[in-house]
Amino acid sequence: MNRHLLFATVVSALGSFLFGFDTAVISGTTRFITAFFSLTDTTLGITVSVALWGTMLGSIVAGRPGDIWGRRAVLMVCGAVYLVSALGCALAGSWAALLAFRFLGGIGIGASSVMAPMYIAEISPARLRGRLVAVAQLNIVVGILVAFFSNYLLVGAGPDNWRWMFGVMAIPSAAFFGLLFVVPDSPRWLVRVNRAAEARAVLAGVGAQDVDLELGDIVRSLGEEQHSAPLFQRKYAFAIRCALILPVFGILSGINVIMYYAPMIFERAGASTDAAMLQAVVIGITNLVFTVAAMFLIDRIGRRPLLMIGAAGMCLSMAGASVPYFSEHLLGGGALVACVVAFVACFAFSMGAVIWVFLSEIFPNAVRARGQALATFADWLVNALVGLIFPVALTAFGGGPVFLFFSLLEIPFFYFVLKVMPETKGKSLEELEKTIVRAAP
Repeated sequence: MNRHLLFATVVSALGSFLFGFDTAVISGTTRFITAFFSLTDTTLGITVSVALWGTMLGSIVAGRPGDIWGRRAVLMVCGAVYLVSALGCALAGSWAALLAFRFLGGIGIGASSVMAPMYIAEISPARLRGRLVAVAQLNIVVGILVAFFSNYLLVGAGPDNWRWMFGVMAIPSAAFFGLLFVVPDSPRWLVRVNRAAEARAVLAGVGAQDVDLELGDIVRSLGEEQHSAPLFQRKYAFAIRCALILPVFGILSGINVIMYYAPMIFERAGASTDAAMLQAVVIGITNLVFTVAAMFLIDRIGRRPLLMIGAAGMCLSMAGASVPYFSEHLLGGGALVACVVAFVACFAFSMGAVIWVFLSEIFPNAVRARGQALATFADWLVNALVGLIFPVALTAFGGGPVFLFFSLLEIPFFYFVLKVMPETKGKSLEELEKTIVRAAP
């Protein structure tokens, strides 16, 4: 890996850092904005969730601009959107203004969740692509942890502490926007818009082993497709199916339930509020550690082995987490925490690291932006629905059946990975197009 490739990867992955930060920062402000804006439970829920609806919009509309203006240009827009959102939330004088800027930040989250891993995949050599795209996932995790820590440091900042919590994101947002001016465009996009000479220079700069061969593969791949090729064609059906199943099962594993409701889950098991918050921090650290571990293995042992190991572990750990809800005599609160931490470790080691890598690889050059946007939209839609339904389901059915449901869903997912999902390790994006799209039924 040379310094140009590393620099471009780190800069583009800042979009994922901001994605994680913006997602988590609201957790530290809820108590204070509730008092300031006189929010009820309902209006607080709207305030917390409004960014997620913006995320869905951003993810579905990002693909086409990414094809027209380029991946880097869309990431620049995301940087500007993050900056405006951070300052707008910090200076909001009314609840309506806060909602508007939260929604705007959600649009940035959705768009960057599509474009950052896509850009990294298109600029990376095949031998390094898995690890480099996983940097985007790592930065999401780091962004979440930094948001939690930043909130902790700013709690004592006075009556306007919540404004500082929102506003601090303006610093990395401005850095992200500025640094994008000095990284190259994606070579695949440059070829797409007839700038092959620039694409050649980019490939050489990021350390392509055979520039002419790789450039020729890109030219042939794009030359065989209409630039306006519709996504919903029979030859793309297999890629679409795989790209939708993986993120949907990722959410249906129950990961967002743990991330959004961990303190409540632990309190239901008998922990105090302080202990529950500390246990949630342990979950965040676990998420980071096992994401890093997966980064070192994803290009060595492949995507499918990681997913199969993770699916088996998530199935067992979620089943264990369901036990105390059926009978507290069978499994105590401490064991519940251990099962939940084990689940998060298994998710981070598998789905958490693989999903964004796989989505950036599975679609051919001609429809990659739109295909990844569709899959990301599906991910956020299911995320929103599960997050909305979980409190109701927990009250109606109890934690035991709910967690057991999540556990049992890992069985069909394991079968999908074993029998259907293709392995993408070590292959160029053009090689994958030949083996996945042209070989698809």
